[in-house]
Amino acid sequence: MYKASDVKDLRERTGAGMLDCKKALDETNGNIEEAIDYLRKKGMNKAAKKAGRIAAEGICVIKEENNSAVILEVNSETDFVAKNSEFIDFSSYLADMLLKNDVKTIDEALALKDGDVTIGEKLVALIAKIGENISFRRFEKVTKEDNEVFGSYLHMGGKIGALVVLSNTTNEVAKDVCMHIAAMAPICITKEDVPEDVLEHEKNIIKEQVMNEGKPEEIAEKMVNGRINKFYKEICLAEQEFIKDSSVNVATYVENNGGSIKKMIRYAVGEGIEKKEEDFASEVMNQINAAK
Repeated sequence: MYKASDVKDLRERTGAGMLDCKKALDETNGNIEEAIDYLRKKGMNKAAKKAGRIAAEGICVIKEENNSAVILEVNSETDFVAKNSEFIDFSSYLADMLLKNDVKTIDEALALKDGDVTIGEKLVALIAKIGENISFRRFEKVTKEDNEVFGSYLHMGGKIGALVVLSNTTNEVAKDVCMHIAAMAPICITKEDVPEDVLEHEKNIIKEQVMNEGKPEEIAEKMVNGRINKFYKEICLAEQEFIKDSSVNVATYVENNGGSIKKMIRYAVGEGIEKKEEDFASEVMNQINAAK
């Protein structure tokens, strides 16, 4: 059995009506993700492209040094803390430490020592001082060759971060591509990069949509391949229309400037994390109480 909050969550994530959301949850025994698929198949989902709710607060940081770059996300409970200078300084310090050291995991990063103190201990001390939970959520360190360039872009004060590696082109082109990535949210570079399970899942959705339009199954099967190209143009960076010039896709824009796309990373703060509901007045009072 599902709760009223599940109906609200489903409405927010899909834009479908309350009765449609209730029916979808009834049909899927309260499973939110299956209910989203159900609504998509019925053509009721008005926000099918939303990959996940942007819930937690925090910041993305990107730093480059010579042939290395790092992108990371640090989360806080409230936007007050995300704008706190000590929180921002710690996040920047963390990026510097990641650039200087060869670590692969969050645990390895937290175990790094700066003098006699580990990064993890510094994080615990900051949490105690600020009075709010802070989480080092993820990072990725990237290296490039001498003939390659980094592009980076932070949007909305670090709420979205994009990092790209291009070969044989300019920093300006790389910056343009990063701005496109931040705006259009591709999930991979090329069609070949789309995970097989994601592709099959989308094909099944398209097939159900076509059959719900009244087409027989054998016709629906033939129509899937045609419609899947639209899906590629939505999620693949190389296939997307370039945001500054819709007459070309991103791959063509880069090629016209002598380059090719090697790597892409995009972080959006809090994507996929559920945020507790709290009104602005309550958030202010919690900050005041924490300061006492």
